[in-house]
Amino acid sequence: MTLSPPITPPQQTDTALRGQGFAVLDAAGLAQLAGVERAAFDTLAPYWNHLPPDQHLRDGGRYRRRRHSCFVVDGTRLTQVPHRAHWQPVEYNALHGGIERWFEPIPAAMTEQPAWSRLLLGLSERASALRGPQAWYVEAHPFRIDTSDGIGRPTPEGAHRDGVDLVAVLLVGRHAVKGGETRVFAADGPQGMRFTLSEPWSVLLLDDARVIHESTPIQPLQPDAPGWRDTLVLTYRAGGFQGP
Repeated sequence: MTLSPPITPPQQTDTALRGQGFAVLDAAGLAQLAGVERAAFDTLAPYWNHLPPDQHLRDGGRYRRRRHSCFVVDGTRLTQVPHRAHWQPVEYNALHGGIERWFEPIPAAMTEQPAWSRLLLGLSERASALRGPQAWYVEAHPFRIDTSDGIGRPTPEGAHRDGVDLVAVLLVGRHAVKGGETRVFAADGPQGMRFTLSEPWSVLLLDDARVIHESTPIQPLQPDAPGWRDTLVLTYRAGGFQGP
């Protein structure tokens, strides 16, 4: 059994983020915030079929594919910055923190899709509503977690924060898997919520200062059939990108 996510109406997103530290939007709600038709997101989905393997997994797994690119949003202007490493301190990522991790960039054919810019700009407005209008330093991570090892771990580092201001976890799609439950916990108390994102282009938004999050492992529905879970993680940080 899976638990349905507590869907937030788009007009209540900012209130939910300020009040409880997270909000969940369905695909229609995300499209409304981005100012696009729901079908526009589907122009992005094929690029998840061409993600290279993650060469930095310290648990020895082969279950993760990903890319990484960085952008700056300043008002209504979106700029892609020169390709750079992804870096997190060990305080936020005990498994992979403290090292520069280089991944292949997101292809221009994907970032030039109109839905891409509208998505990043629309979510930057949520960051500004949460922390105040300013430039936002955005890291974009398309992930595919598969079951090639029999089990795939969306968050091998466990429950964590990312060291940013706003985190957006978008479900792009699921294929022939079980598991992948999303869990959100208050950073300073016992309150928590668990549910499973199942609708393509639904999104979990997180105030990273107030909550920690994780996703449980996935397993194939059929032992001999491949399965995967595709997500897009976007992080918004004030003041600059994280670096050593």
